[in-house]
Amino acid sequence: MSTTLCQLMGFLMSSLGVAGSIMATAMDMWSMQDLYDNPVTAVFQYQGLWRSCVRQSSGFTECRPYFTILGLPAMFQAVRALMIVGIVLGILGLLVCIFALKCIRIGSMEDTAKANMTLTSGIMFIVAGLCAITGVSVFANMLVTNFWMSTTNMYQGMQNVQNRYTFGSALFVGWVAGGLALVGGIMMCLACKGLIPEESRYKAVSYNASGRNISYRTGPYKVGSGYEADPKTRKGTGYEEAPRSEDGRRSYPSKYDYV
Repeated sequence: MSTTLCQLMGFLMSSLGVAGSIMATAMDMWSMQDLYDNPVTAVFQYQGLWRSCVRQSSGFTECRPYFTILGLPAMFQAVRALMIVGIVLGILGLLVCIFALKCIRIGSMEDTAKANMTLTSGIMFIVAGLCAITGVSVFANMLVTNFWMSTTNMYQGMQNVQNRYTFGSALFVGWVAGGLALVGGIMMCLACKGLIPEESRYKAVSYNASGRNISYRTGPYKVGSGYEADPKTRKGTGYEEAPRSEDGRRSYPSKYDYV
């Protein structure tokens, strides 16, 4: 998979995830009344993060917002905060990711800057997805706990038993949206590696000699490299092997022989 395709797919999946998180946060059906024991009822209740609604059998629906903040449970307020933080991080990640796309050129922006922006947006998408998944999971845990407490009270024969609530459609939308944002952020982080130029990955250091280059001419004496041939087998002009004496020693001419 090429870097451009991976980056574009991550951007599209993250965009769907952020849009799904906004939709799930605004929906009213986070919890809805359980109709298992009473399938025919004149009133159907469902609740969201911001208001509770009642739908009558005639089709008339009335919704009432939560006018208080301090009266709400602490976990309920934590779910609100998690969803809002996820949405804000997702929107910021989309803004950064638009300028980091490889298919879009803005001025003289280098590939290294695009790689850093891609990694930043990917991390934002991952955190936004985790916030959405955590918020929805916490709310689902609250529903499960209240459901089994209401069921226990019902079987014990208590009269004033509250209605049981089960999972609403907003929970499933939030889970899917958080998963899309998480996968999109991971793909953006993987695309960051392909945007880094090759010369910046492996930087070679070159050393130049200071000063001008000095050229040396070959003189009458030549320095040996240590890998020259044996003097016995060397042949050339001006080289003659000295004669040997009777005892095997070589006799070299003295200075009087040249007189």
